[in-house]
Amino acid sequence: MARGRQVDPEEVTHEEGALLVRLARESVEYWFKHREKMPLPRGLPEKLLRPGAAFVTIERYLEGGRRELRGCIGYVRAFKSLAETVVEVALESAFRDPRFPPMEEWELDHVTFEVSVLSPLEEAPRDPEGRLRFIVVGRDGVVVERGAFSGLLLPVVPVEYLWDEETFLSETCVKAGLWPDCWLDPETRVYRYRARAWRESRPRGPVEYRDLRRELEEALRRYGGG
Repeated sequence: MARGRQVDPEEVTHEEGALLVRLARESVEYWFKHREKMPLPRGLPEKLLRPGAAFVTIERYLEGGRRELRGCIGYVRAFKSLAETVVEVALESAFRDPRFPPMEEWELDHVTFEVSVLSPLEEAPRDPEGRLRFIVVGRDGVVVERGAFSGLLLPVVPVEYLWDEETFLSETCVKAGLWPDCWLDPETRVYRYRARAWRESRPRGPVEYRDLRRELEEALRRYGGG
């Protein structure tokens, strides 16, 4: 079992983020060759062997650099080391996302891998105004829980769709299978977490860091927002 304090996304260097992306791809490649989970490589940075929460997103890389979701699964809580988490959820994303059929080997040359490293969850205030102030688009992801229902959206989602905080909360409720304004009810638990993401710039290409605040600012300028 991994020991120590959970890895915070702000601790992860670009080199370590790029290494996690390579681990995600190598995990899926290893499965195709050996039909078993890849063992962790030797010599990994000690930081990546501490507990960590992460998501792996796989996207089809389309003409003109457009991308289309192919799979996205992760652990919002740190059950294992960050490196092992990435190896495991890469397989989950490739083969067990219920929205898509299992990946085939030929797709490896046509998809990009992205790794998001998550901070521990922080519970939001129970009042609606407090919850709106608590969430920052471009920095935070959101988790909504109510009874047996739960849903999560990564920080990149409201940036890509240009949602405000209220829409972000409502869409997370929908993701959880709940009514859109369930976040207004104090019986619904709302959490935020911070995340930083790295992804391949193209299939098997160099890894880039995603500056979500810059992406948001550029999108707002492009589409005439404020």
